Amino acid sequence: MGHPDGFAARWTRWMHRVYARLSTLARPATGFVSQPEPRTVGSFARGRQLVAGNYLFAGYLVEGGETGIWDVKSPAAIFDEDLHGFTWLDDLAAVGDVPARARAQAWLWTWIDRFGAGQGPGWTPDLTGRRVIRWIHHAIFVLRGQERDASEAFYRSLAQQTIFLARRWPATTPGLPRFEALTGLIYAGLSLEGMEKHVAPATRALERECRRQVDDQGGIPTRNPEELLEVFTLLTWAAAALEESDRPVQPELRAAIDRIAPTLRTLRHADGGLARFHGGGRGLDGRLDAALAASGVKSRTPDGLSMGFARLSAGRTSVVVDAAPPPKGAASRSAHASTLAFELTSGRRPVVVNCGSGASFGQEWRRAGRATASHSTLSISGYSSARFGASGQRGDWLTDAPTHVPIEIGQASDGMRFQGGHDGYLRTHGLTHARTLELTFDGRGMAGEDLLVALDEAGKRQFDHVLDGAQLQGVPFDIRFHLHPEVDATLDMGGAAISLALKSGELWVFRHDGKAEMHLDPSVYLEKGRLRPRACKQIVLSARAIDYATRIRWSLAKAQDTPISIRDTHRDELDLTE
Repeated sequence: MGHPDGFAARWTRWMHRVYARLSTLARPATGFVSQPEPRTVGSFARGRQLVAGNYLFAGYLVEGGETGIWDVKSPAAIFDEDLHGFTWLDDLAAVGDVPARARAQAWLWTWIDRFGAGQGPGWTPDLTGRRVIRWIHHAIFVLRGQERDASEAFYRSLAQQTIFLARRWPATTPGLPRFEALTGLIYAGLSLEGMEKHVAPATRALERECRRQVDDQGGIPTRNPEELLEVFTLLTWAAAALEESDRPVQPELRAAIDRIAPTLRTLRHADGGLARFHGGGRGLDGRLDAALAASGVKSRTPDGLSMGFARLSAGRTSVVVDAAPPPKGAASRSAHASTLAFELTSGRRPVVVNCGSGASFGQEWRRAGRATASHSTLSISGYSSARFGASGQRGDWLTDAPTHVPIEIGQASDGMRFQGGHDGYLRTHGLTHARTLELTFDGRGMAGEDLLVALDEAGKRQFDHVLDGAQLQGVPFDIRFHLHPEVDATLDMGGAAISLALKSGELWVFRHDGKAEMHLDPSVYLEKGRLRPRACKQIVLSARAIDYATRIRWSLAKAQDTPISIRDTHRDELDLTE
């Protein structure tokens, strides 16, 4: 793969600028034919921060005071991308008062003056699509009280951006960026005078992307739950805009929406947030519920895997497990080495989590967040279940990832059972990691088992070789359970158990079978929109693999219950050689 900032990337950026400037020669629109209802949901709190001159974008805070957002010194390229995408317009509209409108109007028309002729970093199809959607959604908000010249400049700029989208959307990276570009083009074509001709080709292109990018499980190549939500939201917006304009919603678009909705329900924790895997966060508050409601799809969560994830849920407890190999190809640039990691939420309180994406905190945090040790699963000391190959400034490619991940989901005697395994340590150590998770029918307890096993003669020879290199001291490994920052963890009972106190008043207790050393270590919770990582804790079970099979059992149960037994699950063990 070429360097992401190589000749092809520079050529693409140059062509974007050429077409952006050519679009200014086109005949401008003079007004709206129709205007879709505003569907973007902003944050009132962030809107107030913007009015106060505190600009938080892509994890960077710039205190601008009375300085406009286009006049502050940008700390990073991703800060600029957030600005030029205009999602901050959602936040100002959420406030909706006179000062908020004044800021929105000043910043929008400043953008037209400085960048409207095709200059600046905002002229990429995905950012243009994102920006066009916001301008159309909030047109009434920003146009109120404006003079005719300002209104004409607004419509002229929208028309120019629409023509740019029509010409340049094919140059956009497949996936979310292309969905943003095409949805913006459909919005503009339906809304603006003289732009209707772009609707049909954009709709056909969107259909093709749905067919290519949304698989039978309702998933996308990156396996990023939050990105899937963004794609789903865009598709529902496009479908709603077409329906409001009395145009048909084509079968491929409707089918993609129908496939994605139940998958998102699989990835939705009991507290309404998304499972945080492969670079995705929990999602904006209320976005998931709003998108599912708007879709009108009532399908229940399907059996088996959804986008490679398994779900166990009972009572007020949800567990989501990464049960497939990491994404491949271009999608691996944002993939995490998280196979067999899980998250657990009790009611409205996350308990066991993954560290999350560190992308907004710089490349070192981004790389650390992708490693197996940053997920709630087993890792062999010094190794990830997938490795990072050399790449460019956007980060590293995931390589040597697990390819064989057999799983079974079924019933246990008193609950639901997940069993899975992966071969991510087969090449380096000759070992396969197998994991069993059992959630009781009432959701008040979970038993787990982690197994490192050399399955065949080749695996045993490799394990013996590694063991010889370690002077027969064994292969050190850790099983990690990263805890949410609001979980108060305490080592008690002489070090035999760890109590987990939740803000809701619930008390969970973690125990293990005594075959590993248990300790509480510092950890971090990486969350987009914050200035720095949040401190939290992790439970770590440390042991050494000396034999061809090493088994560690553990349990997590509410304190008021009789502790669930750490059962021998060997009788139903998954055949990892299939």
